[in-house]
Amino acid sequence: MPFEANSPFDHDVVVIGGGGHVGLPLAIALADRGATVTVYDVSAEAVEAVNSARLPFDEPGAAPVIERVVAAGRLTASTDPAVVARCEHVIVVIGTPVDEHLNPDQTAIPRALETCAPHFRDGQLLILRSTVYPGVTELVERMIARLGVDVDVAFCPERIAEGKAMTELFELPQIVSGRTEQAQQRAEALFRRLTEKIVHLSPEEAELAKLFTNTWRYIKFAAVNQFYMMANDRGLDFERIRAGLTQDYPRADDMPGAGFAAGPCLFKDAMQLAAFHNNNFTLGYAAMTTNEGLPLYVVDRLDSQYDLKNMTVGILGMAFKGGSDDTRSSLSYKLKRILKFKAAEVLCTDPLVTTDPSLVSLEEVLEKADLLIVGAPHEQYRGLKAPVPVADIWNVFGDGVRV
Repeated sequence: MPFEANSPFDHDVVVIGGGGHVGLPLAIALADRGATVTVYDVSAEAVEAVNSARLPFDEPGAAPVIERVVAAGRLTASTDPAVVARCEHVIVVIGTPVDEHLNPDQTAIPRALETCAPHFRDGQLLILRSTVYPGVTELVERMIARLGVDVDVAFCPERIAEGKAMTELFELPQIVSGRTEQAQQRAEALFRRLTEKIVHLSPEEAELAKLFTNTWRYIKFAAVNQFYMMANDRGLDFERIRAGLTQDYPRADDMPGAGFAAGPCLFKDAMQLAAFHNNNFTLGYAAMTTNEGLPLYVVDRLDSQYDLKNMTVGILGMAFKGGSDDTRSSLSYKLKRILKFKAAEVLCTDPLVTTDPSLVSLEEVLEKADLLIVGAPHEQYRGLKAPVPVADIWNVFGDGVRV
């Protein structure tokens, strides 16, 4: 289905901040469905990669699609904010950060949009895409009103998981919210090019729906991590317990395994939700202390069993989750910092991460380490024969030492 032929804009979509894990898969997917899409990003490296039909990061299934849409002229990238003026749909993938005091910066998105504000035009649709603090959509609406331009505003939160973007963009229902019927209808029309499953909410409902989703996952991970510590402290195998209780028992199907609950969203969004509820969020804070405390627990247990101060410890996997090359907020780096205080030497490796020059090869880690810890459960580690004990909270090896 082609985009509007008589539109006053010569491009269909611009994705602001579109060189990253959220924006670029969306840009690629829309371009593959016939849209002319521009990625606007302040990173010259990301822009150069897109214009060369290369991915700045790993995303399964995206490489052949970006090659196809760039070759067809439907996807371009620029560091010039003036490209915003050319596009009917302006999608913003800038989120709400949390500062060092765990306070969300509600004004981050309006401030980031100031660079693009001179290029907003009557008739555009501005879509907020990343997770935002409740009320940010309204804040952006007020900003647009002060600019004096006739721009519709919608909030349509992304729902994909890294590594699954090129399937989930088309398979998952899309939440669409807007203050006006026109904003809702225009946003729905855009996302129906990816999926027929549309869920309508008000902007405030959609903002909370996104935060509830990520925080619910964070709390589930904290629960199983606490279960892991309980079983482990009694000398029992949590994975055997989990396998037994979930076998043919559908009410436990959603119980994940233990492991580091990290990444750019879960912790941050739990803290945003806490701030929204006036810091009255006991479950959220308990989840944070449990998940953030897991690396400390692992090192403390190992320190009681091994002479760490005279040992070289190797960490297998520095990404925040298995199958990813993304190190943002990875607890493997927290684990590394703790070990550098406790152990004689720490060596780190990862088969996917290419942005950390301190990483060494797997072969070097296996040769020099006296003890290994699985930081990220990459498939490349399954079946690996380790010459030394392995602390494997993820159960990748299946026979790792109990910490």
